[in-house]
Amino acid sequence: MRKPRHLSAEERALWDRVAERATPLHADRDLPKPDAQPVQKPKKTLVLHDPIPDFRVGQKADMARTHDVMRPLVDRLAVAPVNMDNKSFGKMKRGKLKPEARIDLHGMTMAEAHPELVAFILGSQSMGHRLVLVITGKGKDRDDGGPIPTRFGVLRHQVPQWLALPPLSQAILQVTPAHLKHGGHGAYYVYLRRNR
Repeated sequence: MRKPRHLSAEERALWDRVAERATPLHADRDLPKPDAQPVQKPKKTLVLHDPIPDFRVGQKADMARTHDVMRPLVDRLAVAPVNMDNKSFGKMKRGKLKPEARIDLHGMTMAEAHPELVAFILGSQSMGHRLVLVITGKGKDRDDGGPIPTRFGVLRHQVPQWLALPPLSQAILQVTPAHLKHGGHGAYYVYLRRNR
């Protein structure tokens, strides 16, 4: 067994200074001396603390503040360049042009909706249709309360992205939210290019 090491005079003076300034955690116990033999530890007493209050992750977050770095989808579509005849575009936005075909994706999952949308758009273009209506629905009207905010209307936000990517982008001239009589923000007018 090794011999215990004793404190030097400097170490002892340093220890005394620290001990004088320290506030004991338990005032009813004596502080052990550094050179003293280990003292038998007293039995632990159970200290009951106040219970942690119920909480929900994100309860203090400002839920009114949006975390999207991009502008809302409706705003982006509103400032998109007009690629079609201005007169026809104005009529379309006012709901004066009647869609020649429509598809309702409302209630579908993204995995179901994407192939249906591709088949519908390409099929409509091959039949010579110019204006079609894509109904997505407005989406749920509230967040599910999880720690990660969920976007309202997944299909409503995803469909314009699908329309901007191949193979659909080559078939489309213009995308804009539908007029209220055709579904408003829960639907899109898709103006197709002429089939060549």
